Amino acid sequence: MIQDGDKIAVGLSGGKDSMALLAILSAYKKFAPEKFDLVAINIDLGLNPDKNEVEATRQYCQSVGVEFVVEPTQIYDIILERGEKSPCSLCSKMRRGALNSVAKEYGCNKLALGHHADDVLETFFLSLIYEGRISTFMPISHMDRSNITLIRPFIYVEEKYLSGLARRYNLPIIHNPCPQDKNTKREDIKKLVESLDEKYGCKQLMLTALFHPERNNLWDKVKDLIKKD
Repeated sequence: MIQDGDKIAVGLSGGKDSMALLAILSAYKKFAPEKFDLVAINIDLGLNPDKNEVEATRQYCQSVGVEFVVEPTQIYDIILERGEKSPCSLCSKMRRGALNSVAKEYGCNKLALGHHADDVLETFFLSLIYEGRISTFMPISHMDRSNITLIRPFIYVEEKYLSGLARRYNLPIIHNPCPQDKNTKREDIKKLVESLDEKYGCKQLMLTALFHPERNNLWDKVKDLIKKD
């Protein structure tokens, strides 16, 4: 994921996952065989986050030698004007677009996001239940339009370990002021996965299924019918 000469933009939403990612990457940078640079980018949606929390995050970035960039936007106002019934998907796309633009502006060739193993599983269920697709995101993907490579270093790490790291090292957090926070389809899926795990103890098995190299042996309806004929 990381190579010599990389300049990596860390998408710093302010939550525990992205803060843990910044902490890990900045620590790894000190002894890594690869020589790379970091810049932390926070996309301000226009929701007036807590100034003290933002300042604490700025000071933390300074303490680990990483430049902290806050990009102001009117994303929230745009979404309100459009009256989206399901605003989270559009918000995510606009935030990603803003992240890419700022990363490009600062000369970054890679963008690191704090998605973890729980996110992988939840995205799988979101695609299955709401889109009728068996799909989830990749650890590494190249974005042709921006010519930036997206990396997710925590892809195999469960959320509980990142929560523990954030508490242990008292990482600063910028709490999400979005009124949709904790009231989304993803939150519903998170509760579904938790309930399945409580009843069947199957979370690890579901993750294993996603990461298994032979996970794609699903039948093709058209090809199956041709074979029968």
